[in-house]
Amino acid sequence: MFKPGLSEKDLAEMETAGLTEEDFPEEEVEVWPENVAAHALFSALQTQWRAGAMGVIGLDYNTLFHKMDRMDLTAEEYLDLEDDLRAMEYAALAAMHTKND
Repeated sequence: MFKPGLSEKDLAEMETAGLTEEDFPEEEVEVWPENVAAHALFSALQTQWRAGAMGVIGLDYNTLFHKMDRMDLTAEEYLDLEDDLRAMEYAALAAMHTKND
């Protein structure tokens, strides 16, 4: 989903060693069956981030709820999926706000 880029220092060290980013394959991640719906929804929302003067602040919940309303979920499934998305959002925000030095 979200992977921060390499820092200038890391890129310089790789270049010195004769390496490029292409020398490191993309990490494969298996999505467990119980997380497929949350992963698919999170992927569908990848362009729906709210941003302010200090950068990304969170997902656009108007879009999130609109998509969830069309998924024919029970009340319990709706709440569980909302919790799953919120956990993914917090993890993505933490990764986005991590400084690459």
